[in-house]
Amino acid sequence: MAERVRPLTRGQVADRLQELGDLYAETSGGDPWAWNQARAAFLLHLAADARRPGFSLLIAETTALAGYAYGFPTAGPGPWWAGFDGHVGGSLLHRAASGGLFVVSGIVVPPRVRREYKDQVWNLARRLQRRLLTDHGAALGVTLVDARDDRTVETMRSWGWRYAGDDTLPAVLLAVPLAVPPGPFRVLVLAPGT
Repeated sequence: MAERVRPLTRGQVADRLQELGDLYAETSGGDPWAWNQARAAFLLHLAADARRPGFSLLIAETTALAGYAYGFPTAGPGPWWAGFDGHVGGSLLHRAASGGLFVVSGIVVPPRVRREYKDQVWNLARRLQRRLLTDHGAALGVTLVDARDDRTVETMRSWGWRYAGDDTLPAVLLAVPLAVPPGPFRVLVLAPGT
């Protein structure tokens, strides 16, 4: 059965926080202690993002929650940039200043979606990320991934994300891996049609 994708209002997000946290913890793995720690940290992060202007969360569901993606549009320089400092170049700064950049804070899907049919347009993660960017008219999506998390980087790249960091190429044309800047994070970008 295909998942139905739909947005939640901020009130609906607040009402379903426990369910969203449960799915996040289930998909992040680990023992029960790590599960509770990850879930608590995730819920704090999600609640903070939900207060940002333009915040959006899309869920995919059949009879139960199957996955979700969320983020917010940029509005030039400001607090949204926290964590991205020193990791992005002028082309992303320009897109942020023009409001054409959408920060994808998270894509939460079951492990099978991460492993199976990652390059297919109907893959749930691809559908969620594409809809999130399209709904907001974003010229480009951007996300931040821990540089040590090779598995997440590899999965996101299979979903169409590319490394940011080369100001000589327009970000939407990035098709090959670029040198990863030193530091704890990797900045990945995504064109809306990907």
